[in-house]
Amino acid sequence: MNVVETELPGVKIVEPKVFGDARGWFTETYNRERYEAIGIALPFVQDNLSRSSRGILRGLHLQCPHEQGKLVWVPEGEVFDVAVDVRVGSPSFGRWVGVTLSSDNHRQLWIPPGFAHGFQVTSEHCLFAYKCTDLYAPEAELGVAWDDPSIGIAWPIREAILSGKDRASPRLSEIDRARLPRVGAEAS
Repeated sequence: MNVVETELPGVKIVEPKVFGDARGWFTETYNRERYEAIGIALPFVQDNLSRSSRGILRGLHLQCPHEQGKLVWVPEGEVFDVAVDVRVGSPSFGRWVGVTLSSDNHRQLWIPPGFAHGFQVTSEHCLFAYKCTDLYAPEAELGVAWDDPSIGIAWPIREAILSGKDRASPRLSEIDRARLPRVGAEAS
């Protein structure tokens, strides 16, 4: 597999090997030993799968405490996937990185604990899969506004379709810093 480091510390693009022939293709979506060797060593405790249509934007989501690392990929369709560093004390606080994930490119994105995450569907439909390093904890969930101008994410479809909860998420500057993760304390 190939690993591409991004501008954000710890956020990685993973390009698994894909084996194909006239019958189709095969790829290994996770192998603990191989992922540990590239620095993704936290245990995964929950797998999730969602289906969405073009323009739907889910995010920006995180939990604190109970920060979740996420290994995400798209088994069907295409998304623009984003990680935002929201760790208090980080030199890259408020910065983001985005990558296209699709069933054609087979790429995965590793989002470490302490980062906000979101994606927007750019194909007609998509299946979005992710492995999490901590369980969903509704009492710990936080949202950051998808269109926060201080972050400045360049979403591919400006007219996003959002849930009511995501539409009501505050800007990063409006969130009490005590509620946000801290550098070095991501695995609470």
